[in-house]
Amino acid sequence: MGPQRFMKDLATSYKALFSVSLPLVLSMAATTVMEFTDRVFLSNYAIDAIAAALPAGIAAFLILTFFTGVTTYLNVFVAQYTGAGSSRRIGPCIWQGIYFSLLAAVILVGLSFAAHPIFQLGGHPPEVQKLERIYFRVLCLGGGFNVLGTCLAGFFTGRGKTRPVMLINMIGMAFNIPLDYALINGVWFFPEMGIQGAGIATVCSWALIALLYAWLIFDRSNERRYGMLSGRAFDGELFWRIIRKGVPAALQFTMDVLAFTFFVFWVGRLGKIELAVSNIALSIESIAFMPAFGFSMGLSTLVGQSLGRNDVEGALRFTRQTIIILLAYTLLLDVLFILAPQWIISIFVIAERGEASYRQLLEMGAGVLRIMALFICFDAMYFTFIGVLKGAGDTRFIMWSIGLATLIVMVLPLTIIVEYTEWGLFASWIVLTLYVITLFAISFLRFRQGKWKTIRVI
Repeated sequence: MGPQRFMKDLATSYKALFSVSLPLVLSMAATTVMEFTDRVFLSNYAIDAIAAALPAGIAAFLILTFFTGVTTYLNVFVAQYTGAGSSRRIGPCIWQGIYFSLLAAVILVGLSFAAHPIFQLGGHPPEVQKLERIYFRVLCLGGGFNVLGTCLAGFFTGRGKTRPVMLINMIGMAFNIPLDYALINGVWFFPEMGIQGAGIATVCSWALIALLYAWLIFDRSNERRYGMLSGRAFDGELFWRIIRKGVPAALQFTMDVLAFTFFVFWVGRLGKIELAVSNIALSIESIAFMPAFGFSMGLSTLVGQSLGRNDVEGALRFTRQTIIILLAYTLLLDVLFILAPQWIISIFVIAERGEASYRQLLEMGAGVLRIMALFICFDAMYFTFIGVLKGAGDTRFIMWSIGLATLIVMVLPLTIIVEYTEWGLFASWIVLTLYVITLFAISFLRFRQGKWKTIRVI
């Protein structure tokens, strides 16, 4: 192969990676904006409402994460069927996801009745507990729409057609924001519903997103090519294969969320300033990390397609390119976090600049962001290799190894530091960083073993 041909193939490969991954990044940005505006409206509505929204939202999100983790994994099945040229298997695959979504909706309705004991354990003031229960119940009652939406999105993401996913999520965001404001505050012809209105607006946007996906998917052209109408029969073998591969992947992501939730709640025991610093830092991290997560999802699709056509070299090429892109991106973030941490923290803080607590928050926040500069590099690489392993179907190893690492490297050391030492916030963040480095090491070593090259889900 001549150098011109090599450069042309390289440019084509990078173009494919960006065309799949960038719309996914923008889709997650739309979801983040929707969640952010929801918090802003509630904080301006009532203190009790915003106090209740965070714990109730986290509780509902943790439950939904498991179910959406399974349906999101349909992306890998669709990708491998696409790569193998088995387009008519995509319709039956999506339909098994729809059946799982219906099952998830029933379970979520049942879980909505557990709101009272869940938030009673939290020990928050009675007026806050009441609002927590309302918000949690609404999200659970409508959570089936969210699960269904992620299932139908797999039809597009698995084939590498991620632009419709971006557009539909943006429409959902544009629909949610004014409805959210109207239902919370009672403007136009809507009743004032407070936190209940916020939950209803979120569920309505989930339902709209699922409806738009269904409108695009179930037509005659997709029936002819993918069997989207005729493939609706329940296929027990395919259904359980999706469950066997999807549940470990879902549990891996759920454990990630649990680990960070545990970190936030445990660090809160150190004091208000420590909790505020950690919440600000993790908010910055969640915004800054969207490109890494989007490229990880895109990489899973491209690896799945490559392995579906038995093109291992193609999967490795996409992996190398993702590593280069994310290392360059995180290097830019590191420069910002190391050289201008106090400026970044000050964006999130509204206080009198002469206050002692403000100065303390800036000083502690600067130290945390400098620790996070190391943290995000390893986190980006962890998500890269996890994307490869998921794209192949190597999910059971991920589930068990990450579960063990969470207990040994995160939960036990953090408990000891907070409960039995005076080491404080920086030691806690060092533990979190070591945890992420451990996850990176596990995923990288599994990747290097090469077993994923021979695994298929189809």
